[in-house]
Amino acid sequence: MSAYSQQLTFFREWIKHPLQMASVLPSGRPLARMMVAAMPTQADCVIELGAGTGVITEALLQHGVSMAQLLVLEMNETLHAVLRRRFPQAHVLCADARQVNELARRTGVLAPAGADAILSSLGLLAMSPQLQHDIVSAALAVLRPGGVFVQYTYGWRSPMHPDVQRQLRLRCRRSGMVWRNLPPAQVYTYVRADD
Repeated sequence: MSAYSQQLTFFREWIKHPLQMASVLPSGRPLARMMVAAMPTQADCVIELGAGTGVITEALLQHGVSMAQLLVLEMNETLHAVLRRRFPQAHVLCADARQVNELARRTGVLAPAGADAILSSLGLLAMSPQLQHDIVSAALAVLRPGGVFVQYTYGWRSPMHPDVQRQLRLRCRRSGMVWRNLPPAQVYTYVRADD
């Protein structure tokens, strides 16, 4: 599937489900590279939430993450089908991110200590604080000590609600701005305050 076809499919899904989709277009390659660069150096076990058409998935595989140690979740059935065609050997599931703990254990993707990184393309800014809390707490349950939760946003501040950050005891660091993305995006990295 060409990049143009992927963008067209993504746009059509946005038209059908504007409240579920975080963007009109999939992430660009420069954003995907910045997301991957925000991971720990030796990140082997990775979980991706809201993979869309797989731009970040592709960057993870190019970075050297093994398909056996990569779990990719996408809730949209059409985009999930695109991901399955693009990455037939990977663990690509059509599921809600709140189920990540159960799914990671069931697929056997997790390293003994847990995931090294979770990369999220979910539209946190459009979510209620409660939904953010549910998703991020489920993700943290499978993240190893010292692991990172990486999230991008098209907003001008951290996409995670301050109350959610406090409740989950997370420290936030802005990893950078990607101007060569449509629209421009910021990448944030979250770690547990006690790690």
